[in-house]
Amino acid sequence: MTRYRPKRNLLTIAALAVACVVAMPAYAQSESECRARAEREAYGSGRVLGGAAAGAATGAAIGAVVSNDRHYNRRYDRYYDRRSDKRRKDVRKGAAIGAVVGGTAGAVRNSQAYNRVYDDCMAGRYR
Repeated sequence: MTRYRPKRNLLTIAALAVACVVAMPAYAQSESECRARAEREAYGSGRVLGGAAAGAATGAAIGAVVSNDRHYNRRYDRYYDRRSDKRRKDVRKGAAIGAVVGGTAGAVRNSQAYNRVYDDCMAGRYR
C-alpha cells in the first residue's frame, strides 16, 4: 500500500504565484482617467471663490485700519477731518484688491493640486 504524499510542490507554486500578483507594481492609468481624477481634485473644492472671499474680508479690514480720515488743506495750512466717505472708499478699495489677490492665490493652488494629482496618477502613485 502506498502512502499518500501531499503535493507540496503544487502548493508552493500557487503561493508563489499569488505573492507575485500581489507584489506587482501598479501601472499608470490612461491619460484621460488621470485628467478626470485631477480635475475632480482641483476644481471640485472651490478654492478660487474661497480665496476671493477671504481676501476681500482681509482687504476690507486692512483698508479700514489704514484709512486716513485727516486731510491737509494747503490754503489754510491745517488739517481737518473728512467725512466717512473716504473711509468707505478705502474699505471698498481694500476689499477689491484683496478679492483679486485671494482669487489669484486660489487659482494657483488649484493649478498646483491639478498638476500634483495628474503627475501622481501618471506615475502610478495612487491616493
